[in-house]
Amino acid sequence: MYHIMKILSRVICCLPLNVCRIIGTFLGEITWILVPPKRKQLAVDNIIKCLKLPLKDAKVMAKKSWTRFGYMIIEVLRFPKMKEDINRYVRIEGKEHMEKALALGKGAVMATAHSGNWELLGGALALNGFPIVGVAQKQKNSAFDRFINEYRAMIGMHITYKSGVKEMFKMIGEGWVIGLLMDQDAGARNGIILDFFGRDTSCVTGPAAIARFQGAPILPVFISQNADGTHLVQIYEAVFVEKTKDKHEDMKKTTALLTQIIEQHIRSCPNEWFWLHDRWKSVEKRS
Repeated sequence: MYHIMKILSRVICCLPLNVCRIIGTFLGEITWILVPPKRKQLAVDNIIKCLKLPLKDAKVMAKKSWTRFGYMIIEVLRFPKMKEDINRYVRIEGKEHMEKALALGKGAVMATAHSGNWELLGGALALNGFPIVGVAQKQKNSAFDRFINEYRAMIGMHITYKSGVKEMFKMIGEGWVIGLLMDQDAGARNGIILDFFGRDTSCVTGPAAIARFQGAPILPVFISQNADGTHLVQIYEAVFVEKTKDKHEDMKKTTALLTQIIEQHIRSCPNEWFWLHDRWKSVEKRS
């Protein structure tokens, strides 16, 4: 698979951008057919409960939430081409917020979500001079794991796995920005229950825990796609974790704020969030 992906990448990099977008659209449409009906229904139900949309509109949004992955995959394959002039494809707003945060000398945590092309997000920042650590989930297929991590590193990121907690603490202490996705279900035991789209939700406390220990700022950062296929990265002002005697409450307050910011972003571009994820499964199973 590794060599197949490399060959596909070479081919895609030789094609005109408009042809790549057509291929990406086709890929998304074809793979939507293969998505299990239960997963499609889950996405529709999530959209109706969270956004209060009528069934017809929810079905359209659920499909868009999936089909956009077609072009996202094509863009990953085009990383060798895109890295030559990343700012042709991505515009960054709020660089000053990250610069100010890093000037404190304590590193930073970047809190983001599975919205837009999050694989491109870290690379765009890294290619603009920011020291980004991408925290990855190890893939079951070792060949694909090798490929995707090679391409993440190609566009400037340092990659560590979720299990590499010691490395994260070491690198943030050296001034790196640790990128963490914090919009997936955290499980019944490990998460903290907070409001997300008006529903009790198990949320990860990792960003708040790391930032509190280090005294580092947390930067909410998101990427969204423009109508012309280019992308916009928005870096927001830093959030700081209080350090009182009540560690749990400190993390809860900060995680609640970050969760609120993520919700606001998703509401601003709902077609780009991964509604097919069972975000509320651990809370719903418990109840």
